[in-house]
Amino acid sequence: MILVTGATGTIGQYLVRALAEADVPFRALVRDARRGRELDCEFTVGDFDDPGSMVSALEGVDRLLLNSGGALPVAGQQPMVRQQTCVIDAARAVGVSWVVKVSAWQPGPDAKLSVRAHWEIEQCLKASGLRWESLRPTGYMQNFFTGEGGFAHSGALEGPYGAGRVAYIDAYDVAACAAVLLTGPLGGGETYALTGPEALTHEEIAAKLAIPFRDLTPQKAAEGLQAQGLPGWFVDDLLQLYAEMAADAMSEVTTTVRDLTGRAPRTFDEFLANG
Repeated sequence: MILVTGATGTIGQYLVRALAEADVPFRALVRDARRGRELDCEFTVGDFDDPGSMVSALEGVDRLLLNSGGALPVAGQQPMVRQQTCVIDAARAVGVSWVVKVSAWQPGPDAKLSVRAHWEIEQCLKASGLRWESLRPTGYMQNFFTGEGGFAHSGALEGPYGAGRVAYIDAYDVAACAAVLLTGPLGGGETYALTGPEALTHEEIAAKLAIPFRDLTPQKAAEGLQAQGLPGWFVDDLLQLYAEMAADAMSEVTTTVRDLTGRAPRTFDEFLANG
């Protein structure tokens, strides 16, 4: 039995569909029973902030997809570290044998926000005694339409992107890779760098979206972020991530999606066509 956490999220919805189509036994973890019923599959209600509910959700589970939300503007350690390590502890307690974690591109101890948080969680997995593997995707194509990213609030694609290229990936392909790992033979601590098939500048992406592109200076971007009420330290960390992106830190294109699934990842145009 597989437990899919983050089942109603960007990746989870695709993964739930893929596992259902493959007729693989699984259940979805949701915080709201109404959302679970909308998934039209077996589900359990639980919350990463309630360790007892996670122990219950993991009963009878031998494989786990570990995924949760991103960085929050709170001081100290990112909440996702505490949340996911509690799930790892619960998984070990009930005898889960295999964890597939959704991580981030090039996590490390000197990284910022969620990128560092994912590194911390991976260290916990390494020390847990559980067998695990980690998916490390670049940014998701879906982010141009959801949350605070992209152009959702301004009618344009704007940010301190410069001419840096990013090999964005469709969350559909991340879910496909997760399905392969969750249903295949157990691995042993491998990490998988996941990208789309092309590295695009944000100006090129804006053209595909048929919207204006506005390359902001770091100072202008900071002013906009601060106007949203974000604390200064959080803005500084975001600007460092933007600077890395502008310096081509996410421009590498890998063959991992094809290696795992046997097919090429979706291009940005294919993502737009498929919705």
